[in-house]
Amino acid sequence: TKWSEDRFNEIIKETSTFIKKVGYNPKSVAFVPISGWHGDNMLEESPNMPWFKGWTKETKAGVVKGKTLLDAIDAVEPPVRPSDKPLRLPLQDVYK
Repeated sequence: TKWSEDRFNEIIKETSTFIKKVGYNPKSVAFVPISGWHGDNMLEESPNMPWFKGWTKETKAGVVKGKTLLDAIDAVEPPVRPSDKPLRLPLQDVYK
């Protein structure tokens, strides 16, 4: 893709459609263009994508912003654990 902004926007559009179909809000997802091969936008902002100004996502606490994949991972909210509820364990199989 040669760091193409148009290709990145196309991927966001296609992925957002899928995310809506499975019942999630695309505004709550951080879309980050990365290159695992070169390490671009993984830990530090990449000079190869000057068009990328950062990502934003909506959370219960408000809007979160960042520029790298690490920022996006750090912005993931852990699920609330109902520690005041009874313990439930899923059954895999029953042996007699």
